[in-house]
Amino acid sequence: MSNNELGYAGDITPDMAYEWMQSGQAVMVDVRSDAEREWVGFVPGAVAVAWKQWPGMAMNPTFDDAIRTAASGKKIVFLCRSGVRSVAAAKRATELGLEAYNILEGFEGDANQEGHRGTQGGWRMRGLPWRQN
Repeated sequence: MSNNELGYAGDITPDMAYEWMQSGQAVMVDVRSDAEREWVGFVPGAVAVAWKQWPGMAMNPTFDDAIRTAASGKKIVFLCRSGVRSVAAAKRATELGLEAYNILEGFEGDANQEGHRGTQGGWRMRGLPWRQN
């Protein structure tokens, strides 16, 4: 699928996102809610800019300004739980003129047959740096 069809620069693997972050080419923006990052875990060095917030999952009114500030001339790689909100965020960033990518699989990956996340892909399962409070 071309970038024009996607509406953003493209999808990248968690490993590629980490490589870009390490080399200084990109900044990660974690678009999960504060509660998700607090309870499930977070990526050290990622900029936290929720796409939607608890309670009620209302749109973040400061999203546009926050990601413009976070980008500081770099590519943005967006992370969410499973790669859905990060696509929406990448599309919005592209509309704002930023170079934006979706991180495939998200932080937790897809749910397995029992409905549990964390065993089928994702940043955390792939052994990339993360922490939990």
